Order: sequence, then C-alpha cells, then structure tokens
Amino acid sequence: MARMADSLYLSLWFPSFREGEMLTRALCVLRQFPSSSLREGITYLSVHPVSWAEPTVLERRFNPGISPEEAVDITGEFAHDDFAFVFEAFWDLWLPSEDEHGDSWVQRPVAVRFLVHGTQFDDGIYTDDGHVEVDFGLDTSFVQEGLELSPVAEQHVRNNVARLITFSNKVETHCAITGRVLWSESEENLAQKLIAKLQQTQ
Repeated sequence: MARMADSLYLSLWFPSFREGEMLTRALCVLRQFPSSSLREGITYLSVHPVSWAEPTVLERRFNPGISPEEAVDITGEFAHDDFAFVFEAFWDLWLPSEDEHGDSWVQRPVAVRFLVHGTQFDDGIYTDDGHVEVDFGLDTSFVQEGLELSPVAEQHVRNNVARLITFSNKVETHCAITGRVLWSESEENLAQKLIAKLQQTQ
C-alpha cells in the first residue's frame, strides 16, 4: 500500500545568529543550492515581522530570478532578530511524466523555500525549526515506499536523493553549522533512510 505524501524539511542551526550575521549565514546556504537550469535564481522573497500571523512588510517576485546576493541585499534593511525571511528558488528533479504511456520520467523545476528565523521571531521558533529551515515540498520525489518502481524509475529517485544529500553535505562543509536535521511531519529524521536508498545496489 502506497504511503501518504509528506512534506520534507532540512532544519539548520548555527553557533550564533545575531542581527548582523543572520542574512550572511542564510546567503551561504542559498549559495550551496543547485538552482534549476530552467528557472534560475531567487524567484520570490518576503519579509515577516514578529510572527507568521502578521502581514508581510515586503513581498517581491522575480522573473527571471535574481542572484542570492541581490535577494539578500534587498532584505538587508529588515535584518532584525524578531523578523523572518522567505526566499524561493527552484531545482531540477526527476518526476514521473504526465504522459500516460510507458514509464517515462522527466526533469522539471521544483520549488524550494528557505525560511530564515530571527532568534526572537514567533517566540523563538528557531529552537524547533532551525535558524534556517529548507522546505522541499512533498517528499514523493525522494521516498517512494509501497510502490512498485521499474529499475529506471528507481534510478531517477536515487538521483533525486543524491542531489538532496549533496546539497545538505555542502551546507555542512561550507556554512559552519552546528546542527542539521532532515525531517518530515511523520518521521523525525529521514537522513538515514534516504542515505540507505542512495546506497542500494545500482
């Protein structure tokens, strides 16, 4: 029986996240992200004061997308510890084709959101969700339990997992984080399961 789709997140913590460094640390994470070749750059940003329940003070969309450096520069004046920021970008993942004939997969741009939490934002939500929380959307691109997949489909899923693990490892290597957890609402830590899938016999 196929499992229900779930949202997948990567929570990241840093040794400190003061007003003067929060966007610099977020920029490092954004720089590690393998942006889509079809929808490059940051395509959306928003600035949120105090809590998620409050209206935004800034929202902008970009087509074509802008560089992470430009996006961070736009939001720089709002770098306060009771603010949060959302940046949206796309990456290319293998997905089942909408063609009903055959077992064909295609690479498509998929949206990813980066949520940057000031330490006083929303009653210190960063303690649970991370200073930076990466929202990958539904996990069906990475976890296909309960489904009978062809060898080709299995390879595409493993390719998606490899991209995810590579991104997470680059953040750990280059961004001086002190903690990271890959999780979904139904399972607290998915990293070992995804790594096991990646290491399955090719």
